[in-house]
Amino acid sequence: MSLNSIRPWRDIYRRKSRQIMVGNVPVGGDAPIAVQTMTNTLTTDVAATIAQVQAAAEAGADIVRVSVPDQASSKALKEIVAESPVPIVADIHFHYKRGIEAAEAGAACLRINPGNIGDKTRVAEVVSAARDHGCSIRIGVNAGSLEKHLLEKYGEPCPDAMVESGLEHIRILQDHDFHEFKISVKASDVFMSAAAYQQLAEVTDAPLHLGITEAGGLMSGTIKSAIGLGNLLWMGIGDTIRVSLSADPVEEVKVGFEILKSLGLRHRGVNIISCPSCARQGFDVIKTVEALEKRLEHIKTPMSLSIIGCVVNGPGEALMTDVGFTGGGAGSGMVYLAGKQSHKMGNDAMIDHIVEQVEKKAAELDAMAEAAE
Repeated sequence: MSLNSIRPWRDIYRRKSRQIMVGNVPVGGDAPIAVQTMTNTLTTDVAATIAQVQAAAEAGADIVRVSVPDQASSKALKEIVAESPVPIVADIHFHYKRGIEAAEAGAACLRINPGNIGDKTRVAEVVSAARDHGCSIRIGVNAGSLEKHLLEKYGEPCPDAMVESGLEHIRILQDHDFHEFKISVKASDVFMSAAAYQQLAEVTDAPLHLGITEAGGLMSGTIKSAIGLGNLLWMGIGDTIRVSLSADPVEEVKVGFEILKSLGLRHRGVNIISCPSCARQGFDVIKTVEALEKRLEHIKTPMSLSIIGCVVNGPGEALMTDVGFTGGGAGSGMVYLAGKQSHKMGNDAMIDHIVEQVEKKAAELDAMAEAAE
């Protein structure tokens, strides 16, 4: 029995939403919360875009979005879709014909913005193309591109305007008997985004795509996203997420998984529990953790590793992790396996040794999982 199963105060009860498919990835219902990112290469540079998609997929991305700003990008999309290991979402703005072309090119989902895609007739044509080619649709409401009539009504972007925009577009899709859609209401303001998503969650059962748009650079954007998305996810709101960073898409995937891992909603790779270090540390904790994060990136098996500099909290943390190392003194520390003291190891060899122990444990867990299937 896992520790989570006997600690009800850690349970998150997810909002009930209906499930749609984005290619072969289920979104909503009881499906795992999907992690997305978006390429930032020129879509017409097919080789670079495919390389970025593959790198994101290797990092764990379930879905990758690609911008389709022109007809040349629509043509490139067909090659990208054919080579992608994960479903591709086509990002469509302004030109409804790009949505039709993307559907024909094999996109798994079309992301359309109700504020700039055009009138209902054009939206209807995009919906028809999506239906004909088995695409789902994401209604992507953004505070920075709300419809003119809503800005006139509310005076400025606000949660009420964003939700009204989303509901208007939902009605258009439903009027065409199209129900394979998810919806997002993003803003760069954490409070506005959170309020909009909370309101939206109460008035639709559609799967919700979470994001704090244009969140910023790696550090500031990670913090804003962790606060905004973390609070919504904690409330059970959200079926798929994208962390929007001015950074490599792989970093978006890593941050997305860390947010989900911190809430116990997804488990992938090694969860390193480490102390901030102080004068009591028996080894250089910061450099050790930096080295281990890089050395263990290839591990996909969910498991935990504690790296604690001294015996104040080290033994207690090690009791709760698969592998642990606690600094002692005289140039060595204690290795813990499955929460129990195992053996001492010198600081000079401990990084290689920890990597070896983690890889060994991951192989054991993989074998157990395979035998259980």
